[in-house]
Amino acid sequence: MRLSAIAAACASAFILGSCATSESPSTTAMTSTDPYLWLEQVEGERAIAWVRQQNERSLGQLESDPRFAELHAEALEIANSRDRLPLGEIREGYLYNFWQDETHVRGIWRRSPLAAYARGEPQWETLLDIDALAATESANWVYKGVDCLEGHNRCMVQLSDGGRDASTYREFDLSTRRFVEGGFVVPEAKSSTTWIDADTLLVGTDWGPENGTATMTESGYPFVMKRWRRGTPLASAEEVMRGAASDVGVYGGTLEDVDGRRVPVVVEADTFFESTFWRLDTPNAERITLPAKATLIGLYRGHLLFTLEEAWRGLPQGALAAYPLADTNSDAPRAVALFSPNPRQSIESVTVTHDAVLVALYDNVRGQLLRIALDGNEWTQSQVDLPTTGSISFAGSSATDERAFAVYEDHLTPSTLYALENRATTARRIRSLPPQFDASPYVAEQFEATSRDGTRVPYFVVRRRDMPLNGENPTLLWAYGGFQVSYTPTYSPNVGKLWLDNGGVYVLANIRGGGEFGPAWHQAGLRTNRQVIFDDFYAVEQDLVNRRITSPRRLGIMGGSNGGLLMGVMLNQHPEMINAAVVQVPLLDMLRYDQLLAGASWVDEYGSPSNPTERAFLEQISPYQNLRAREDFPLPFVLTSTKDDRVHPGHARKYVARMIELGMPVLYYENIDGGHSAAANLNEAARRRALEYTYLMRRLMD
Repeated sequence: MRLSAIAAACASAFILGSCATSESPSTTAMTSTDPYLWLEQVEGERAIAWVRQQNERSLGQLESDPRFAELHAEALEIANSRDRLPLGEIREGYLYNFWQDETHVRGIWRRSPLAAYARGEPQWETLLDIDALAATESANWVYKGVDCLEGHNRCMVQLSDGGRDASTYREFDLSTRRFVEGGFVVPEAKSSTTWIDADTLLVGTDWGPENGTATMTESGYPFVMKRWRRGTPLASAEEVMRGAASDVGVYGGTLEDVDGRRVPVVVEADTFFESTFWRLDTPNAERITLPAKATLIGLYRGHLLFTLEEAWRGLPQGALAAYPLADTNSDAPRAVALFSPNPRQSIESVTVTHDAVLVALYDNVRGQLLRIALDGNEWTQSQVDLPTTGSISFAGSSATDERAFAVYEDHLTPSTLYALENRATTARRIRSLPPQFDASPYVAEQFEATSRDGTRVPYFVVRRRDMPLNGENPTLLWAYGGFQVSYTPTYSPNVGKLWLDNGGVYVLANIRGGGEFGPAWHQAGLRTNRQVIFDDFYAVEQDLVNRRITSPRRLGIMGGSNGGLLMGVMLNQHPEMINAAVVQVPLLDMLRYDQLLAGASWVDEYGSPSNPTERAFLEQISPYQNLRAREDFPLPFVLTSTKDDRVHPGHARKYVARMIELGMPVLYYENIDGGHSAAANLNEAARRRALEYTYLMRRLMD
């Protein structure tokens, strides 16, 4: 039920000109007379011609590098490898999974009997082939997900044109493996659909203007939720909830208890981080008693589960809590904390099985798994025996099944699938993936940098054991720092094969703005306090140099989406610290971001350009307006996607155009497909990675 945070993404680039020393206009002048607004016309003829020109020059340089072909071949081999864990969702005795490989580039949706999957011997049957569907319908379909109704064979399949967030929803019959003729279909829009029963959907979509008023929020998401009955036109659906145009959006969902009871709910996202919750299984929509900053998790044995992003009724910020479902409309619900993290811990995810509530948490950015159960009237807690030096994530569970699956991995250990069964505190190993690079020469270490205000900022370094500390090691530093999204040690064959094996060092920084230490770690960098995030990143750069792991000549940085904003700010504030920057699907015009696509939904994170105090801060940090030609500004690699309907490609386009105007060298590549992930299929993703690492080698290894 959590409103999704921005995810990082990618594409690839092009070089023009050289550094110049010309004066640039003031920030105020740039915002009042932006000469590149025409580049915000996503599919505009002039804009696309400009994009194609930059792509042609960019690809000509990067793909002609002798290293590109080898990197591309390796990236393709990794992308198409069958040595991946098939993760998915448990439903009525099956494990459902979406799978892509060299044969199924767009992917197949399939299932295996759960018992066979738990033995490590899945027996797959294909339900929907997206490649075949795209060919039959001459469409650029990208699979986005599916929602199935428990106890029935009907599902709503979400398909996107080219990877954009806006999708088409179509009813699918599991028994016939076909779309239902005359069934439910929601046309392309940023929508949500939820089953109420076999003949009723809860739908939020673009209903078109009603009495001259739009039904999509300023952020571009639906705020009118309706009940749609089978056999009736979508236009005649009955309204059950109406938010406001100023909301981020209104979304439907279903909470399912261990006894199969289903409670339809609506989440009105008043802002990105504040919501109002309603249950719809009562005669009238009933507001659920919860604080604004909370996340609904689900139901467990008649109790509502939620996490707290703010302290509430004596319960601490960051806690997992519960109260009886009967108390949802009470002024004083009998809420208890099931787990309260300390200041260096955070709850990453929670899932429910028939027998327990499972909690994946991080202690100083190292994973642990807790099992919480209700025995009679007493809540009990135990730790599940899993490795604790990397990341733990859930790979399939159901409130009506006693089994669940979890995955452990770290920087040097491939993913291992475990079964969690029958109230056991020992996980049963099912399968480990074979390594895709030789990890024996490498070591992963955790260090801490001290930020400007004294805050300890952890980061991981993956390097060769025999690496000399001489400041000459090509080093890639990655970070995100926003929206309470945590980044923890994970196994990346691309980092291993394309970077470590070619002599590079990889660094992951856990800066403020993320969720690595819970809501407080995130909230420390909101709005006009965001400079602490940039200070944290700068502190890690300095620490890497002080430890003689690398030097500014050999240090490159990478980040996408919100991390792309981080890259843009660091290029302006501390260009002297780096020699390369991969700026992926970025936000860069922070004085107009709230007017572009989903940007209005992020005001809670960044502040509003309409608020004088917040605008003054944004004017200081906005990468686009603060570009200045200077000799120590490194050549950046800016990447975006035409089909990204979350972060507007105009951010990247205008930034690059401004650099060209200033005579500054820049690489730019815009993928025509791909949405916010900047790649619509595995082949596009492999090409993008090869371009990125070719650029990094040219800048940091040559």
